[in-house]
Amino acid sequence: MTTDNRVATNQPPPLVGHNVVTSDVALAEAVIRHASPEVLDSLAPLGAEAGSAEAREHGMLANEFHPALARFDRYGNRVDEVRFHPSWHWLMERAVGHGLQAAPWESDAQHAHVRRAAGFFAWSQTEPGHGCPISMTYAAVPALRVDDALAKEWVPRLASRRYDFGLRPVAEKAGVLAGMGMTEKQGGSDVRANVTVARPTSVDGEYTLHGHKWFTSAPMNDVFLVLAQAEGGVTCFVVPRVLPDGDRNRLDVVRLKDKLGNRSNASAELEFDSTWAQRLGDEGRGVRTIIEMVAATRLDCVLGSASLMRHAVAEASWHVAHRSAFGSLLADKPLMLNVVADLAVESEAATALAIRLAAAVDAREDAAEASFRRIALPLSKFWVCKRTPMMVAEALECLGGNGYVEDSGMPLLFRESPLNSIWEGSGNVNALDVLRALGREPEVLEAWLTEVGLARGEDPRLDRAIESVLGMLADTTTLEGSARRLAGQMAACLQASLLLRFAPPAVADAFCATRLGGDYNGTLGTLPPGVDLRSIVARATPR
Repeated sequence: MTTDNRVATNQPPPLVGHNVVTSDVALAEAVIRHASPEVLDSLAPLGAEAGSAEAREHGMLANEFHPALARFDRYGNRVDEVRFHPSWHWLMERAVGHGLQAAPWESDAQHAHVRRAAGFFAWSQTEPGHGCPISMTYAAVPALRVDDALAKEWVPRLASRRYDFGLRPVAEKAGVLAGMGMTEKQGGSDVRANVTVARPTSVDGEYTLHGHKWFTSAPMNDVFLVLAQAEGGVTCFVVPRVLPDGDRNRLDVVRLKDKLGNRSNASAELEFDSTWAQRLGDEGRGVRTIIEMVAATRLDCVLGSASLMRHAVAEASWHVAHRSAFGSLLADKPLMLNVVADLAVESEAATALAIRLAAAVDAREDAAEASFRRIALPLSKFWVCKRTPMMVAEALECLGGNGYVEDSGMPLLFRESPLNSIWEGSGNVNALDVLRALGREPEVLEAWLTEVGLARGEDPRLDRAIESVLGMLADTTTLEGSARRLAGQMAACLQASLLLRFAPPAVADAFCATRLGGDYNGTLGTLPPGVDLRSIVARATPR
């Protein structure tokens, strides 16, 4: 027998041609649980397109060819435009067309935010970077609604399913996108240390801005919500890229950030020099005004991290189901089975919590759900995003050396994995926000207890973890230094409650034993004996 060394054998086929929505059992069950089978059916076309070879190719190309800043045109005019590869526009056009930006805010559908969250989760698996402008556009709407006139001007076009790239006045565009500028060089997360100044003009509600922003993603978006110091204190402003008369606003893009990951997306340093802006909300209330936007982007950080987890476990489980070593499939090796099952448990817990959060957004008029959102968002943002790099690294290792090369797509996921833990408040910021919420709003603890209490008595490990949380809260002398431990335990209890109620017993048992029960040494792939590993892996492997 002769061997043709030009033909590779024992290599898994590319993970394409599957439906990213309907082949994800945990996602499908969560959508049906919090919405309906009809909502799941409506997402099937998105899932099919997300799993196509074409989408995978565009995702890779958008990261291979990075955005480039053109400060001047051929004649020497200052234009500050960012140019993208055509694959970026292909991805953006479909994300907007599927209504993943602000469309839910203008929808009368009962479960619009769950549908959008599941779609964002699935579509982000094509390429995570372009999710940033999609997310900021989604998040801008609740903040803009502080001012009726500004909301009427911007929200209908933000919610449009037309992707209309290019710098033109809002009145001339079929659809627009939004961004956000909060941090400055000297302050970072401490936005009250901002030094950008807002000076009122002779027209009520209009100002000029003078200063800078250190980190603003998607500078080609049409409008930005930014913070600046007005006479009354930190204030929120609406800053369009193009003025109503068609002139470019004085918003200079100094440079694009050279980032670890998220390379398809342009993130910029901006300078304001008499930049025209409109006040959003009252002077001195800027943080309170923009916090609604921050909360919505935190939801998308959880969804984005859960999406990275799901993509990573899909690639790992697919690889081991098709790759043989030492006489049998990797999926049949007991230790590899343990690793992939543990990855699957982590992914399912993140998915269940992310879609539960989206359901709370659909119930915006419910006071109890509002309290749940207030505590669960920073908890989930801290916990899910913090666990993503470890999980993605382990999934990459399942592919061995193949996972370390760019063609596999795994390095892209790994570079992206720390991002959501940093943006919209780092781990410490979110852990401390949990303490702030607990200290100022007693009803948020009741909301957490109500949610985790729905599974109380189902597993003694959850019951003990809940009591441990209450014990930590009683010791106020050590709370700040223990904020991460508290946030992680509270988030894990939320995940355990969801899994005990809705996941197969094998998944819930594995989670409670390791994440709550102490039978865990910090390394994935250490699920205890007796767990039904094979059923967990089968549930997570794409079909």
